[in-house]
Amino acid sequence: MPVAIRSVEPIVVAIPREVPYLGPLSGAERVNERGYFVRAGNRTIYPSVDRSVLVRIDAGDGTVGWGETYGIVAPQAVVAIIVDVLAPILVGRAPTDLPALWEELYALMRVRGHWGGFFTDALAAVDIALWDLAGKQAGRPVWELLGGRRRERIAAYASGLPRATLADRVALAQELVAQGFRGIKFAAATAHEGVIEEARALREALGNDVDLMIDLHWRYAPPEAIALIEALEPWQPYFVEAPCAPEDADGEAQIAAQVGVPIAGGEEWSTIHQVRPRLAHRCVSVVQPEAAHTGLSQFVAIARLATEYAVRVVPHATIGVGIFHAASLHVAATLPEVPYHEHQHSVFNANLRFVRTRMRCAGGFFELPEGPGLGIEPAAELWAHVVQP
Repeated sequence: MPVAIRSVEPIVVAIPREVPYLGPLSGAERVNERGYFVRAGNRTIYPSVDRSVLVRIDAGDGTVGWGETYGIVAPQAVVAIIVDVLAPILVGRAPTDLPALWEELYALMRVRGHWGGFFTDALAAVDIALWDLAGKQAGRPVWELLGGRRRERIAAYASGLPRATLADRVALAQELVAQGFRGIKFAAATAHEGVIEEARALREALGNDVDLMIDLHWRYAPPEAIALIEALEPWQPYFVEAPCAPEDADGEAQIAAQVGVPIAGGEEWSTIHQVRPRLAHRCVSVVQPEAAHTGLSQFVAIARLATEYAVRVVPHATIGVGIFHAASLHVAATLPEVPYHEHQHSVFNANLRFVRTRMRCAGGFFELPEGPGLGIEPAAELWAHVVQP
């Protein structure tokens, strides 16, 4: 029988990196006194380190569950929500019927900005830790709790080409293909020579057997996005991601209806309540659930809904030490079809040294974690990077 929760503890970690996320800074981009910079290409703020919020849940039998979410900006906001709102509700409870427990916790802030952001990120980390705890107490991997896995490895696409020049980015893409990746994604925000020129150069260098994904980072108005995507069609994008502002659902639907290229989106969607109307209005043909935002419970719900709409699921993954990535792989292993899972090679590979796990990415495929729960634990090396409040 599951044993009750004794404590819930958030922990902020920050891991230095040599090259900023998405690539070297350019132009007027500068790191400010708080360690942030704003990408001119998409007006989005990023930290100069890899920062995330871990959650440790201890049960009375000594079992520990681990979760993780983004701590990219203002991580203490996530910490405060966990400590002040979620932890007091969880202590004394057992990790059972976790989707129902997610709904209970979600309802706590129904009239206080529960739709997304810091609250649902905090809830995602707690939810992942609860699934890890439940799996460990049952002596079973999370994928088994979810109904059983359909695959033992998952194809990865290499995400991001963090180099200063187009020639260097093309060379990096060629290196990644030589390593076994059959899908490459580049970011419009750092395509300084132009998005069309970047797509042309990559397609010519990589040939037609490599899938080319393009992340537009929400930077275009719908008419601009439509014109750009139509101009990109000769370079055969596998999908174009996030073409317009994420709050513009009408714009998303307009773009998807007028272009012949598959539209992907969803990394910023936290719950099925955000996804359902977009699938109903055919805003995307590829949905990209991000476990750091959805947790496991909502990831599963989103994936099942996508299957009903015949929308492909290609999970998203960015900055973290690997715990929420392991959670994402557990869900992906159970789904009917997952053509790809995102691989942030500049983050994932470097940060694996901070966790103990069998999870790897090799030859263009993710190898799944093994063991009870998520099959991943923080390594001793990680604790040197804890950020004190």
